[in-house]
Amino acid sequence: MLQLLRFLIDTIQPFLVPICFVCAWAFMSAIAWSLWTVVRDSVESSKRLHQIPCSHCQYFTGDYRLKCTVQPSIASTEVAIDCLDYQPKTNPLLY
Repeated sequence: MLQLLRFLIDTIQPFLVPICFVCAWAFMSAIAWSLWTVVRDSVESSKRLHQIPCSHCQYFTGDYRLKCTVQPSIASTEVAIDCLDYQPKTNPLLY
């Protein structure tokens, strides 16, 4: 039994280094691809969230209890990007 095991180990040994090399690079490539995907998705999400105009609207209160006096249910969400009730602030000191 031990002789068979020794024979198998001696047979496989020349292939172990290339197999481990390829597996290690495949693992590193998978990590790099995963990090790239996370960064790409974060940038896309950030761009979409920066399109929300609520903070520059005259109806936006800034209070966490009532963020908007006209559309409180969609205030500061992605739904508010195309808000029909948006009116820019007329007083620049209120920013």
